[in-house]
Amino acid sequence: MKQQPPGWVEISRDNDTQIEAIRAHFTGHAYDPHWHDSYLVGVTEQGVQQFHSRRKRHQSRPGNVFLLEPGELHDGDAVDDSGFTYRMLYIDPTLMQQQLGDLFTRLPQHFELSFAATLSQDRQLAHATFYAYQALQDNEPKMVKEAALQDLFTALTRHHHWQKAPAAAPADTQLALQARDYLHSCFTENIGLSDMAQALGVDRFRLSREFQASYGLPPHAWLIQLRLVQARRLLASGIPPVDVAARLGFADQSHLGRWFKRAYQLTPARYQRHCTNLPDCG
Repeated sequence: MKQQPPGWVEISRDNDTQIEAIRAHFTGHAYDPHWHDSYLVGVTEQGVQQFHSRRKRHQSRPGNVFLLEPGELHDGDAVDDSGFTYRMLYIDPTLMQQQLGDLFTRLPQHFELSFAATLSQDRQLAHATFYAYQALQDNEPKMVKEAALQDLFTALTRHHHWQKAPAAAPADTQLALQARDYLHSCFTENIGLSDMAQALGVDRFRLSREFQASYGLPPHAWLIQLRLVQARRLLASGIPPVDVAARLGFADQSHLGRWFKRAYQLTPARYQRHCTNLPDCG
């Protein structure tokens, strides 16, 4: 049997649902703090998967399910030389809402889906996650995939709660919220911290302090994450990495590649090849 290298990533993207199915193994430091614009539902297959999320350290062991919401900052490390292996699904929030709409006859108004806990030992949910991953990875017939996903979303309903949409931010976090909105409005531009501070009428030291206190990353790191999230979408749609880099404000393709690999342990070209079946051009 062919042996896998010490660290590896297998990835596919389902054409019907746009769900990404990832199986990966890491030793040592896996990835830096980052976030996604998708819901992440994963299960640890082997080893101990250590990560920080919601300002806490978590250790996921074989059979544990980990649940992350869009925008939830997390990292990843192995605790010993044997490393860890996991399977994970990236689920778009729109698809999540559609599936929940099918399960519930009446969804609450102005509510957001939130997972009650980051880790779960629910065996039924773990099994459903494994099964859904395998159905998508193997590109089973559409009906098989739909049945697997229905089981997964049914199992997930025991691990969520309806969270009221956030009210107006209090004064001490309003600046951070304004800064985040500013970054989202011009993330492809070559903006500086001084530019943002001037636009918001505040000094850049206070701006950095308030932003990191609210979101766990300094503004420049958040900006990179915004670009990487969009890069995944553009790459999955077949746009060449060199053009993606130019569109998103990276200095060049190698600059995009360095940041992309730090966050996802994949080169942009390899990610694109697995998501689109395009030839790997480097």
